[in-house]
Amino acid sequence: MPLFKYGVLKGKVVDVRPVDSFDKTPHYEVHIRATKKDKSEENYRIAINVASKVKPSEVLYFVSEDFNSNQITIIPNFEEGFTEVTRENREIALDYIRGGLFDPSKMIPLPASKNGPDNDLNEKVNKYMQEAMTKKATVYAYGEKFKTEDKVDKYFGFSPGRGIHDIHMNQGNSRDFRKDDGIWQDGGVLIHFEKENRWVGIFLAFQSQSWCTDDQGHATKPVSVCNHTNRKSVIETNGFPNMEKDRLC
Repeated sequence: MPLFKYGVLKGKVVDVRPVDSFDKTPHYEVHIRATKKDKSEENYRIAINVASKVKPSEVLYFVSEDFNSNQITIIPNFEEGFTEVTRENREIALDYIRGGLFDPSKMIPLPASKNGPDNDLNEKVNKYMQEAMTKKATVYAYGEKFKTEDKVDKYFGFSPGRGIHDIHMNQGNSRDFRKDDGIWQDGGVLIHFEKENRWVGIFLAFQSQSWCTDDQGHATKPVSVCNHTNRKSVIETNGFPNMEKDRLC
């Protein structure tokens, strides 16, 4: 699998750091705390991209309380903390193209930060993270585990500095990020408000990513031909939902 360690982090939001206008690579930072079965606690940070390094910089965003996910019947049984996706639990992996989670044509590009209320990605993500923190909801963040965790976390000060990033689609990348391509390794955030029995899914992708990919996750058509608005051509090109998960790892 191209990503270092792809998996899902389960825990509760205890703090947030909205994007700073001075950040060179804008991320919305979230402090997640996982309580283990033995009552010990682990701290993690999730870094959510709110801007793209590749133009156009606006990130594609979609949030839904009505998404098609079999994962939500499985992941609530997991212990809090990070669970790596392997061949043994591959049914929990996310794939925006093959999994039929949502209609990508409903995604909209949003700037990282913009004057005015509720009109940028920073504010959209903050709305749900604040609600999750207030209501003590359980957050499931999909992405790549930090490769280095031996330092103090630079935003929230805990140690070791565990966390995950790449919480967005991870296939069909432009040339500079082609090495990260893979299928069944897309990122995203699922929030379970248990008291309301309500789920919210937050899905992110870059406008530079193609939605037509082969079984290695590489683009088969340029984004100008196969983008998030071309739902019909994506289905026809990839032939989903009949994709094989045995190519996951």
